[in-house]
Amino acid sequence: MAEGFEIKNKVAESGLVNFDLSTLVPKGERKGIDLKDFLWEEMILKEKDFREKVSAINVDEYRDCYVYIYNSADAIVPLWAYFLITSKLTEVTKKIVFGNREDLEVLLMHNAIQTYDFTDLMNKRVLVKGCSDESIPENAYIELVEQLKPLVKSLMFGEACSNVPIFKN
Repeated sequence: MAEGFEIKNKVAESGLVNFDLSTLVPKGERKGIDLKDFLWEEMILKEKDFREKVSAINVDEYRDCYVYIYNSADAIVPLWAYFLITSKLTEVTKKIVFGNREDLEVLLMHNAIQTYDFTDLMNKRVLVKGCSDESIPENAYIELVEQLKPLVKSLMFGEACSNVPIFKN
């Protein structure tokens, strides 16, 4: 290296604060329960049979999991059926939602963003990381902007070497 030559890290000197949304993704196993497995011939809810199948659920399989309840059968299921399964599992799970895996992820990220303390980012130049190993629902980015816009000095998206400016206050 030539004398007097110094390599500078312009990104580090820029005052940018990197924010990785994937750090807010709640940790834990996700499991789905398909109501069609509780129906007679995957078509009809017979209350006695349904209650027997629900009581036979091994709650330990769902302990500390995030659970989504859905119905892949072309059958009309009364709302109390969801109540019954939720009642069986609610004391062992982290969260139960109606819908598919994506619905669960949207709700989990919503809750994580709404409860996160963003005050450390007040009046900072924030760069929201663009790539992640985690699958993050698009809606999470929308909610993040809603939370950050009143707080931060500027917001960018992407990587330090190639970011997209979103806004400046």
